[in-house]
Amino acid sequence: MNLTAEIKKDIFKEHGKSAKDTGSSEGQIALFSHRISHLTEHLKINKKDFGTQKALIALVSKRRRLLDYLKVNDIARYRAIVKKLDLRK
Repeated sequence: MNLTAEIKKDIFKEHGKSAKDTGSSEGQIALFSHRISHLTEHLKINKKDFGTQKALIALVSKRRRLLDYLKVNDIARYRAIVKKLDLRK
């Protein structure tokens, strides 16, 4: 996979509170988004990789649940992360 420790650290530093703050919703959503884009590119090449397709659907569901959680509990953080990552519902 194209996800190294340095990339994770950069993602959490940019979207979380710090590089070591791996539990924040924003950091997790950004990490899921990075992994989703990587798997999407993989599936464009390997159309019959059904295991990866199932993993992609699971990641999208996890990201959606985190976004729904943020939307209910803190709408400002939700709007900020959606705008920053250019996500749409």
